[in-house]
Amino acid sequence: MLDNIVMAIGLVLVIEGLLYAFVPGHLRNMASMLRSLSDEQIRVIGMASIGIGVLLVWLSRVFLGG
Repeated sequence: MLDNIVMAIGLVLVIEGLLYAFVPGHLRNMASMLRSLSDEQIRVIGMASIGIGVLLVWLSRVFLGG
């Protein structure tokens, strides 16, 4: 269980690092766009991301045997 958590954190860091390395301008634009959103809109986006993430993990466990 702990190894899965460490692996997940590592993958998140790899993906974020790739974004910072290859599209820093796009990330700046997204950060400035966040300022125009309300807290509620950001919260909904966060909850949707959590839901999609949980669904992807569940699907990978069911169909890929992880």
